[in-house]
Amino acid sequence: MLQETPHTYSSLDLFAKQTVEGFISGMHKSPFHGFSVEFAEHRVYNQGDNTRNIDWKLFAKTDNLFVKRFEEETNLRAQILLDTSSSMYFPNLKENKLEFALKASAVISYLLKKQRDAFGLTCFSNEIEWQSAIRSSGGHYYEIITQLEALRSKPALRKQTDIVSMLHLMAEKIHRRSLVILFSDLFDTIDNGENFFNAINHLKFKKHEVILFHVVAGKEELEFDFEAGPHKFVDTETGEELKINTEEVREEYLKRIAIFHTEARNKALQFGIDFIEADIYKGFEQVILPFLHKRQKLN
Repeated sequence: MLQETPHTYSSLDLFAKQTVEGFISGMHKSPFHGFSVEFAEHRVYNQGDNTRNIDWKLFAKTDNLFVKRFEEETNLRAQILLDTSSSMYFPNLKENKLEFALKASAVISYLLKKQRDAFGLTCFSNEIEWQSAIRSSGGHYYEIITQLEALRSKPALRKQTDIVSMLHLMAEKIHRRSLVILFSDLFDTIDNGENFFNAINHLKFKKHEVILFHVVAGKEELEFDFEAGPHKFVDTETGEELKINTEEVREEYLKRIAIFHTEARNKALQFGIDFIEADIYKGFEQVILPFLHKRQKLN
């Protein structure tokens, strides 16, 4: 007899399911309705495919040609890398970069489960804090959701980031070609960009594909939207405090942040990785759509 398990009531599981299903439903009503999201069963018809595999019932519904996909065509392996360092707790306890990244990781995990892909999760700061196996089962998905739920209640404990070392380590640990999906605010790379992209290139050298979701609090971190006057800023990773007048530093801050993003995008293009700005104040379409496009390219 099947027994109901606690994961049935996971709020992240429910959020992921509602977000994905709502997105898919919306796509069928939009100009993207021909974009296949039934990955485990279908893929877009390409010239030269055997017409005997065309799903004519789906054609009648969508006016687009899809062929039935067989199990051996769905062997994608994915590794989600989640930055859980203290800078991810910015800007506040309830609405912060970590909460966004946890939800985004749940959404991607649900999509991977739906597609019957094998996937795993690694949580890191300046060391690996938790790592799962890479599997495709429903039970494995709920193990990951349980871990993501647990992270929501963990306090920020002055955990610093060492993303460069972590990427080099993961490049050596992931032995089979995989899609690496990274969620991070890149807090420790602003003055260390060259080493960071060398670490990304290590993953590419090992034949992995990479999607980098740069998680930002856009209002504060990109626009520097603070009231004029003196403010005290606290480094969440080191505890260091800095008292400044926002108007005196705004122009220089915006200039430096613009340079960082321009260089990051250029480097990403050079190394052939997908660099996605993921603003916590915007919806999860900014995560789902790039992932689906990447997933389709890897078919």
